[in-house]
Amino acid sequence: MSAGYKAVSWTRSKILYDVVLIAGIVAYITIFFRFGALPGPDGLSPDAPTLAMKAFGSCGFLLLTIVLAIGPLARLDRRFLPLLYNRRHFGVITCAIAASHASAALGWYFAFSDLPPLKALFAADTSFGQVSGFPFVILGVAAFLILLVMAATSHDFWLTFLGAPTWKSIHMAVYGAYALVVGHLALGALQDARSWVLPAVCAVSVVTLILLHLAAALSQNATDACIATASSPPWVVAGKLSAFAEGRAIVVHLADAEPVAIFRHDNMLSAVTNVCAHQNGPLGEGCVIDGLITCPWHGFQYRLADGCAPPPFTERIATYRLALDGDTVLLDPQPNPPGTYVEPIRVGSPVA
Repeated sequence: MSAGYKAVSWTRSKILYDVVLIAGIVAYITIFFRFGALPGPDGLSPDAPTLAMKAFGSCGFLLLTIVLAIGPLARLDRRFLPLLYNRRHFGVITCAIAASHASAALGWYFAFSDLPPLKALFAADTSFGQVSGFPFVILGVAAFLILLVMAATSHDFWLTFLGAPTWKSIHMAVYGAYALVVGHLALGALQDARSWVLPAVCAVSVVTLILLHLAAALSQNATDACIATASSPPWVVAGKLSAFAEGRAIVVHLADAEPVAIFRHDNMLSAVTNVCAHQNGPLGEGCVIDGLITCPWHGFQYRLADGCAPPPFTERIATYRLALDGDTVLLDPQPNPPGTYVEPIRVGSPVA
Protein backbone atom coordinates (compact mmCIF):
# COMPACT_ATOMS: atom_id res chain seq x y z
CA MET A 1 0.00 0.00 0.00
CA SER A 2 1.17 3.54 -0.53
CA ALA A 3 2.02 6.24 1.98
CA GLY A 4 -0.70 8.41 0.46
CA TYR A 5 -3.49 5.88 0.94
CA LYS A 6 -4.98 3.96 3.80
CA ALA A 7 -4.58 0.19 3.84
CA VAL A 8 -7.17 -1.71 1.80
CA SER A 9 -10.30 -1.39 3.96
CA TRP A 10 -13.79 0.08 3.97
CA THR A 11 -13.27 3.46 2.38
CA ARG A 12 -15.99 5.95 1.45
CA SER A 13 -15.77 4.97 -2.23
CA LYS A 14 -16.10 1.26 -1.40
CA ILE A 15 -19.13 1.89 0.81
CA LEU A 16 -20.76 4.05 -1.86
CA TYR A 17 -19.97 1.41 -4.50
CA ASP A 18 -21.63 -1.33 -2.45
CA VAL A 19 -24.61 0.80 -1.43
CA VAL A 20 -25.39 1.66 -5.06
CA LEU A 21 -24.91 -1.97 -6.11
CA ILE A 22 -27.12 -3.40 -3.35
CA ALA A 23 -29.78 -0.71 -3.92
CA GLY A 24 -29.86 -1.65 -7.61
CA ILE A 25 -30.27 -5.33 -6.73
CA VAL A 26 -33.07 -4.62 -4.26
CA ALA A 27 -34.83 -2.46 -6.85
CA TYR A 28 -34.52 -5.18 -9.50
CA ILE A 29 -35.84 -7.93 -7.19
CA THR A 30 -38.72 -5.70 -6.06
CA ILE A 31 -39.73 -4.82 -9.63
CA PHE A 32 -39.40 -8.46 -10.70
CA PHE A 33 -41.73 -9.63 -7.92
CA ARG A 34 -44.20 -6.87 -8.81
CA PHE A 35 -44.42 -7.49 -12.54
CA GLY A 36 -43.31 -11.13 -12.65
CA ALA A 37 -46.41 -12.10 -10.68
CA LEU A 38 -48.70 -10.87 -13.45
CA PRO A 39 -50.56 -13.62 -15.38
CA GLY A 40 -48.80 -14.90 -18.49
CA PRO A 41 -50.29 -15.65 -21.93
CA ASP A 42 -51.86 -18.78 -20.46
CA GLY A 43 -53.62 -16.73 -17.77
CA LEU A 44 -51.61 -18.33 -14.97
CA SER A 45 -49.44 -16.53 -12.42
CA PRO A 46 -46.25 -18.13 -11.09
CA ASP A 47 -46.25 -19.23 -7.48
CA ALA A 48 -44.04 -17.43 -4.94
CA PRO A 49 -41.19 -20.03 -4.85
CA THR A 50 -40.94 -20.09 -8.66
CA LEU A 51 -40.99 -16.29 -8.75
CA ALA A 52 -38.16 -16.18 -6.21
CA MET A 53 -36.07 -18.62 -8.25
CA LYS A 54 -36.56 -16.61 -11.42
CA ALA A 55 -35.91 -13.27 -9.69
CA PHE A 56 -32.64 -14.34 -8.07
CA GLY A 57 -31.57 -16.41 -11.07
CA SER A 58 -32.10 -13.64 -13.63
CA CYS A 59 -30.50 -11.08 -11.30
CA GLY A 60 -27.44 -13.30 -10.85
CA PHE A 61 -27.10 -13.76 -14.62
CA LEU A 62 -27.28 -10.02 -15.28
CA LEU A 63 -24.81 -9.27 -12.50
CA LEU A 64 -22.35 -11.81 -13.88
CA THR A 65 -22.74 -10.28 -17.34
CA ILE A 66 -21.96 -6.82 -15.94
CA VAL A 67 -18.94 -8.16 -14.02
CA LEU A 68 -17.46 -9.52 -17.24
CA ALA A 69 -18.32 -6.33 -19.16
CA ILE A 70 -16.49 -4.01 -16.76
CA GLY A 71 -13.03 -5.04 -17.99
CA PRO A 72 -13.49 -4.29 -21.70
CA LEU A 73 -15.55 -1.17 -20.92
CA ALA A 74 -12.73 0.23 -18.78
CA ARG A 75 -10.23 -0.42 -21.57
CA LEU A 76 -12.44 1.27 -24.15
CA ASP A 77 -13.32 4.27 -21.98
CA ARG A 78 -11.52 5.46 -18.82
CA ARG A 79 -14.80 6.73 -17.36
CA PHE A 80 -15.66 3.12 -16.50
CA LEU A 81 -12.51 2.66 -14.42
CA PRO A 82 -14.27 3.40 -11.08
CA LEU A 83 -16.40 0.29 -11.69
CA LEU A 84 -13.21 -1.73 -12.01
CA TYR A 85 -11.62 -0.68 -8.73
CA ASN A 86 -13.91 -2.72 -6.45
CA ARG A 87 -14.98 -5.42 -8.88
CA ARG A 88 -14.25 -8.08 -6.25
CA HIS A 89 -17.12 -6.70 -4.16
CA PHE A 90 -19.32 -7.03 -7.24
CA GLY A 91 -18.26 -10.67 -7.63
CA VAL A 92 -18.90 -11.60 -3.99
CA ILE A 93 -22.37 -10.06 -4.09
CA THR A 94 -23.08 -11.91 -7.34
CA CYS A 95 -22.14 -15.16 -5.60
CA ALA A 96 -24.54 -14.33 -2.75
CA ILE A 97 -27.39 -13.78 -5.25
CA ALA A 98 -26.52 -17.09 -6.95
CA ALA A 99 -26.64 -18.79 -3.54
CA SER A 100 -30.13 -17.34 -2.97
CA HIS A 101 -31.25 -18.77 -6.32
CA ALA A 102 -29.78 -22.18 -5.46
CA SER A 103 -31.43 -22.18 -2.04
CA ALA A 104 -34.83 -21.34 -3.55
CA ALA A 105 -34.45 -24.11 -6.14
CA LEU A 106 -33.43 -26.75 -3.59
CA GLY A 107 -36.20 -25.77 -1.23
CA TRP A 108 -38.90 -26.07 -3.91
CA TYR A 109 -38.06 -28.71 -6.50
CA PHE A 110 -36.84 -31.31 -4.04
CA ALA A 111 -39.04 -30.45 -1.06
CA PHE A 112 -41.19 -33.57 -1.52
CA SER A 113 -38.46 -35.98 -2.60
CA ASP A 114 -37.78 -39.14 -0.57
CA LEU A 115 -34.07 -38.31 -0.90
CA PRO A 116 -32.22 -35.48 0.81
CA PRO A 117 -32.32 -32.37 -1.45
CA LEU A 118 -28.62 -32.43 -2.33
CA LYS A 119 -28.70 -36.13 -3.18
CA ALA A 120 -31.91 -35.73 -5.17
CA LEU A 121 -30.28 -32.89 -7.09
CA PHE A 122 -27.77 -35.26 -8.67
CA ALA A 123 -29.90 -38.40 -8.81
CA ALA A 124 -33.24 -37.09 -10.06
CA ASP A 125 -32.24 -36.76 -13.71
CA THR A 126 -29.40 -38.53 -15.54
CA SER A 127 -30.49 -37.95 -19.16
CA PHE A 128 -27.06 -36.77 -20.30
CA GLY A 129 -27.42 -38.23 -23.80
CA GLN A 130 -30.11 -35.84 -25.04
CA VAL A 131 -30.54 -32.09 -25.36
CA SER A 132 -34.20 -32.00 -24.36
CA GLY A 133 -34.31 -33.12 -20.77
CA PHE A 134 -30.56 -32.70 -20.19
CA PRO A 135 -29.90 -32.28 -16.44
CA PHE A 136 -29.21 -28.58 -16.75
CA VAL A 137 -29.12 -28.16 -12.98
CA ILE A 138 -25.67 -29.76 -12.94
CA LEU A 139 -24.34 -26.92 -15.10
CA GLY A 140 -25.73 -24.38 -12.64
CA VAL A 141 -24.14 -26.22 -9.72
CA ALA A 142 -20.76 -26.22 -11.46
CA ALA A 143 -21.03 -22.48 -12.17
CA PHE A 144 -22.01 -21.77 -8.57
CA LEU A 145 -19.03 -23.75 -7.23
CA ILE A 146 -16.68 -21.65 -9.37
CA LEU A 147 -18.24 -18.44 -8.06
CA LEU A 148 -18.03 -19.78 -4.51
CA VAL A 149 -14.30 -20.54 -4.85
CA MET A 150 -13.72 -17.08 -6.29
CA ALA A 151 -15.67 -15.39 -3.48
CA ALA A 152 -13.89 -17.47 -0.82
CA THR A 153 -10.46 -16.51 -2.20
CA SER A 154 -11.25 -12.85 -2.86
CA HIS A 155 -9.50 -11.64 0.30
CA ASP A 156 -5.93 -10.36 -0.03
CA PHE A 157 -4.74 -13.17 2.26
CA TRP A 158 -5.33 -15.64 -0.56
CA LEU A 159 -3.71 -13.32 -3.07
CA THR A 160 -0.56 -13.26 -0.93
CA PHE A 161 -0.71 -16.97 -0.07
CA LEU A 162 -1.27 -18.20 -3.64
CA GLY A 163 0.72 -15.54 -5.46
CA ALA A 164 -0.69 -13.08 -8.01
CA PRO A 165 -0.33 -15.33 -11.12
CA THR A 166 -2.07 -18.35 -9.50
CA TRP A 167 -4.74 -16.17 -7.89
CA LYS A 168 -5.47 -14.45 -11.18
CA SER A 169 -5.65 -17.79 -13.02
CA ILE A 170 -8.24 -19.04 -10.53
CA HIS A 171 -10.35 -15.92 -10.97
CA MET A 172 -10.20 -16.13 -14.76
CA ALA A 173 -12.44 -19.19 -14.32
CA VAL A 174 -15.31 -16.69 -14.17
CA TYR A 175 -15.52 -17.01 -17.95
CA GLY A 176 -16.09 -20.75 -17.57
CA ALA A 177 -18.76 -20.04 -14.98
CA TYR A 178 -20.51 -17.69 -17.39
CA ALA A 179 -20.49 -20.32 -20.15
CA LEU A 180 -21.98 -22.84 -17.70
CA VAL A 181 -24.69 -20.37 -16.69
CA VAL A 182 -25.59 -19.76 -20.35
CA GLY A 183 -25.85 -23.53 -20.84
CA HIS A 184 -27.90 -23.81 -17.64
CA LEU A 185 -30.36 -21.24 -19.00
CA ALA A 186 -30.46 -22.57 -22.57
CA LEU A 187 -31.24 -26.14 -21.45
CA GLY A 188 -33.48 -25.11 -18.57
CA ALA A 189 -35.42 -21.88 -18.17
CA LEU A 190 -35.41 -21.01 -21.88
CA GLN A 191 -37.04 -24.34 -22.69
CA ASP A 192 -40.07 -23.31 -20.61
CA ALA A 193 -40.12 -19.59 -21.41
CA ARG A 194 -43.68 -18.32 -21.61
CA SER A 195 -42.74 -15.08 -23.40
CA TRP A 196 -39.98 -13.57 -25.51
CA VAL A 197 -38.56 -11.45 -22.66
CA LEU A 198 -36.18 -13.97 -21.08
CA PRO A 199 -34.77 -15.30 -24.40
CA ALA A 200 -34.30 -11.72 -25.61
CA VAL A 201 -32.54 -10.61 -22.42
CA CYS A 202 -30.22 -13.64 -22.54
CA ALA A 203 -29.40 -13.16 -26.22
CA VAL A 204 -28.74 -9.41 -25.85
CA SER A 205 -26.57 -9.99 -22.77
CA VAL A 206 -24.40 -12.65 -24.41
CA VAL A 207 -24.05 -10.81 -27.74
CA THR A 208 -23.24 -7.50 -25.99
CA LEU A 209 -20.57 -9.17 -23.88
CA ILE A 210 -18.98 -10.80 -26.92
CA LEU A 211 -19.01 -7.54 -28.89
CA LEU A 212 -17.45 -5.61 -25.99
CA HIS A 213 -14.59 -8.08 -25.72
CA LEU A 214 -14.07 -8.02 -29.48
CA ALA A 215 -14.06 -4.22 -29.49
CA ALA A 216 -11.51 -4.11 -26.66
CA ALA A 217 -9.35 -6.69 -28.45
CA LEU A 218 -9.49 -4.78 -31.74
CA SER A 219 -8.61 -1.56 -29.94
CA GLN A 220 -5.62 -3.24 -28.34
CA ASN A 221 -4.56 -4.75 -31.66
CA ALA A 222 -4.69 -1.29 -33.23
CA THR A 223 -2.40 -0.02 -30.47
CA ASP A 224 -0.04 -2.96 -30.92
CA ALA A 225 0.07 -2.38 -34.67
CA CYS A 226 1.56 1.07 -34.05
CA ILE A 227 4.57 -0.49 -32.34
CA ALA A 228 7.35 -1.38 -34.76
CA THR A 229 10.95 -2.39 -34.34
CA ALA A 230 13.29 0.61 -34.48
CA SER A 231 16.28 0.82 -36.82
CA SER A 232 18.79 -0.04 -34.07
CA PRO A 233 17.88 -3.17 -32.10
CA PRO A 234 16.97 -3.93 -29.39
CA TRP A 235 15.03 -0.66 -29.09
CA VAL A 236 11.38 -0.58 -30.11
CA VAL A 237 9.23 2.38 -31.02
CA ALA A 238 6.87 3.30 -28.18
CA GLY A 239 5.15 6.21 -29.92
CA LYS A 240 5.37 9.87 -30.79
CA LEU A 241 6.19 12.27 -27.97
CA SER A 242 2.96 14.20 -28.56
CA ALA A 243 0.95 11.09 -27.65
CA PHE A 244 2.14 11.13 -24.02
CA ALA A 245 -0.20 13.12 -21.77
CA GLU A 246 1.06 14.70 -18.56
CA GLY A 247 0.42 12.47 -15.52
CA ARG A 248 -0.68 9.55 -17.68
CA ALA A 249 0.87 6.56 -19.41
CA ILE A 250 0.96 4.78 -22.73
CA VAL A 251 1.12 1.00 -22.51
CA VAL A 252 3.49 -0.77 -24.89
CA HIS A 253 2.75 -4.44 -25.52
CA LEU A 254 5.82 -6.53 -26.23
CA ALA A 255 5.92 -9.95 -27.85
CA ASP A 256 6.37 -12.73 -25.27
CA ALA A 257 6.91 -10.24 -22.45
CA GLU A 258 4.98 -8.22 -19.90
CA PRO A 259 3.53 -4.94 -21.17
CA VAL A 260 5.36 -1.74 -20.25
CA ALA A 261 3.79 1.49 -18.96
CA ILE A 262 5.58 4.70 -19.98
CA PHE A 263 4.54 7.65 -17.80
CA ARG A 264 4.99 11.36 -18.47
CA HIS A 265 5.30 13.47 -15.33
CA ASP A 266 6.72 16.98 -14.98
CA ASN A 267 7.77 16.68 -18.65
CA MET A 268 9.92 13.65 -17.96
CA LEU A 269 9.36 10.08 -19.18
CA SER A 270 9.82 6.94 -17.07
CA ALA A 271 9.03 3.33 -17.92
CA VAL A 272 7.99 0.51 -15.59
CA THR A 273 6.24 -2.81 -15.97
CA ASN A 274 2.48 -2.44 -16.44
CA VAL A 275 1.87 -5.15 -13.81
CA CYS A 276 1.27 -4.01 -10.22
CA ALA A 277 3.05 -6.07 -7.56
CA HIS A 278 -0.15 -6.30 -5.52
CA GLN A 279 -2.71 -7.97 -7.75
CA ASN A 280 -1.28 -7.69 -11.26
CA GLY A 281 -3.33 -4.54 -11.75
CA PRO A 282 -2.80 -2.47 -14.93
CA LEU A 283 -0.57 0.39 -13.77
CA GLY A 284 -0.83 2.09 -17.17
CA GLU A 285 -4.53 2.70 -16.58
CA GLY A 286 -3.68 4.66 -13.44
CA CYS A 287 -2.08 8.07 -13.10
CA VAL A 288 0.64 9.96 -11.24
CA ILE A 289 -0.50 11.27 -7.84
CA ASP A 290 1.88 13.22 -5.59
CA GLY A 291 4.70 12.26 -7.95
CA LEU A 292 4.00 8.53 -7.61
CA ILE A 293 2.59 6.02 -10.08
CA THR A 294 -0.77 4.99 -8.57
CA CYS A 295 -2.42 1.70 -9.46
CA PRO A 296 -6.08 2.20 -10.43
CA TRP A 297 -7.22 -0.94 -8.65
CA HIS A 298 -6.20 -0.49 -5.02
CA GLY A 299 -3.99 2.59 -4.89
CA PHE A 300 -0.58 0.91 -4.57
CA GLN A 301 2.10 3.46 -5.44
CA TYR A 302 5.61 3.36 -6.93
CA ARG A 303 8.34 5.91 -7.62
CA LEU A 304 8.78 6.73 -11.30
CA ALA A 305 12.56 6.42 -11.50
CA ASP A 306 13.16 3.17 -9.60
CA GLY A 307 9.76 1.41 -9.33
CA CYS A 308 9.99 1.25 -5.51
CA ALA A 309 7.03 1.83 -3.21
CA PRO A 310 7.60 4.76 -0.83
CA PRO A 311 8.69 3.86 2.75
CA PRO A 312 7.65 2.10 4.88
CA PHE A 313 6.39 -0.15 2.06
CA THR A 314 8.72 -2.53 0.29
CA GLU A 315 7.05 -3.48 -3.02
CA ARG A 316 9.22 -3.09 -6.13
CA ILE A 317 8.55 -3.41 -9.85
CA ALA A 318 10.77 -3.67 -12.92
CA THR A 319 11.96 -0.53 -14.71
CA TYR A 320 13.00 0.03 -18.35
CA ARG A 321 15.38 2.30 -20.28
CA LEU A 322 14.06 4.95 -22.65
CA ALA A 323 15.62 7.05 -25.40
CA LEU A 324 14.54 9.78 -27.82
CA ASP A 325 15.03 9.75 -31.59
CA GLY A 326 13.79 13.19 -32.61
CA ASP A 327 10.14 13.21 -31.51
CA THR A 328 9.95 9.40 -31.29
CA VAL A 329 10.16 7.61 -27.93
CA LEU A 330 12.21 4.40 -27.97
CA LEU A 331 11.98 1.62 -25.39
CA ASP A 332 14.56 -1.00 -24.47
CA PRO A 333 12.37 -4.13 -24.10
CA GLN A 334 14.84 -5.74 -21.68
CA PRO A 335 13.55 -5.19 -18.11
CA ASN A 336 15.83 -4.11 -15.30
CA PRO A 337 15.66 -5.94 -11.95
CA PRO A 338 12.82 -4.64 -9.75
CA GLY A 339 13.84 -1.45 -7.96
CA THR A 340 16.59 -0.48 -10.43
CA TYR A 341 17.07 3.28 -10.78
CA VAL A 342 16.80 4.61 -14.35
CA GLU A 343 17.30 8.32 -15.02
CA PRO A 344 14.04 9.76 -16.47
CA ILE A 345 14.17 11.26 -19.97
CA ARG A 346 13.46 15.00 -19.99
CA VAL A 347 11.20 16.03 -22.87
CA GLY A 348 10.39 19.65 -21.99
CA SER A 349 10.47 22.30 -19.32
CA PRO A 350 9.31 21.33 -15.80
CA VAL A 351 5.61 21.83 -15.16
CA ALA A 352 5.02 24.95 -13.09
